[in-house]
Amino acid sequence: MGDATTAGRPETATASESTAPQSTGPRSTGPQTAEPVPPGLDEAGLRLDVDGAVATVTLNRPERRNAMTFATWRGLAAIGRSLPADVRVVVLRGEGPSFSAGIDLGMFSGGGGGEGFTDGSDAEGTDRFIAELQEGYTWLRRPDIVSVAAVHGHAIGAGFQLALACDIRVIAEDAKFCMKEPALGLVPDLTGTKPLVEIVGVGRALELCLTARTVLADEAARIGLAETVVPRDGLDGAVRDLAEALLAVNPGAAAATKRLLWQAAENTLDEQCAAERREQIGRLRELFGS
Repeated sequence: MGDATTAGRPETATASESTAPQSTGPRSTGPQTAEPVPPGLDEAGLRLDVDGAVATVTLNRPERRNAMTFATWRGLAAIGRSLPADVRVVVLRGEGPSFSAGIDLGMFSGGGGGEGFTDGSDAEGTDRFIAELQEGYTWLRRPDIVSVAAVHGHAIGAGFQLALACDIRVIAEDAKFCMKEPALGLVPDLTGTKPLVEIVGVGRALELCLTARTVLADEAARIGLAETVVPRDGLDGAVRDLAEALLAVNPGAAAATKRLLWQAAENTLDEQCAAERREQIGRLRELFGS
């Protein structure tokens, strides 16, 4: 499930990370029925702020460099289910010096809210358990929202995969990415493998995962892991400007375009042409009242 840090230190040998679940891709189901704002976010190390059409989800355990627990992933899933219908942009950010140091290593000894790792002996039960945690990531691909990761400092394991789950990554010059899970004997299982391969290709993805090396901001931009790199003190402003630009686009056109772009890689040219026609018919009907 991710990877982590001890004593708030993110990148120390193997004492900093763990695994994360696998990517389910972008064919999302669209808006879901809004529920009350989920309880227990503080305990999960999360904060949710909604300002009109922009929701900001903050990983809020700065004393642990925002290391994640089972409660964190369930809290993220609950936020996705309860998101107000008028939210169009979701920003993911980290409080303190890091985006996220990955999984809290206390989880290996049962420190994740009383839960420890399953031994996998119950394959069906373990499959359901991991799928539940993956829901904290998959909702970020929904076509009715654009998700933006605002990354600074370390984004390790589960934190790296959370950034990969977002549509757009804006990163600070001090950002450091690392996929640590294989070094811990695990695999990335929080939906990160599919977007990583789609962005950098199988060869580079394999090299990054199996060496668990750190990718700095300049390389991240060069290989496509980041759309924009800005000075650390300019990150919030850059994300704010991006959100404003995204909100200037017609909501229906934005959702239809996201659906098309997510489908494109897996569609044949004929299938994608047909999808474009279907989406455009819908847009014309909405715009001209057919």
